[in-house]
Amino acid sequence: MRNKEKLLLNDFAIKIVEKKLSVPAIFFLESTKYLSFIGGQILIFFGPIITSFSNSKKYYKIVNILEKRSNIEFLINKIESHQLEVQNKSI
Repeated sequence: MRNKEKLLLNDFAIKIVEKKLSVPAIFFLESTKYLSFIGGQILIFFGPIITSFSNSKKYYKIVNILEKRSNIEFLINKIESHQLEVQNKSI
């Protein structure tokens, strides 16, 4: 994975945690990681709805990156680590 992709996934993980969507995002990613290509196609299907709330160019870049299982694992780990940071700050 390239550094550019890592930065993009890291930023995506931060936004997921900021919007308090960690649990649904991890659930979705875990449930589709073994079917990563199909999961990517599902994300493309929901693209028009999701991109009405976010940047469509970044969204489709992320979808292309997430079609690889190793990238999904990386994103899940980043979401979990950012969520732990937020929880530790609130204590």
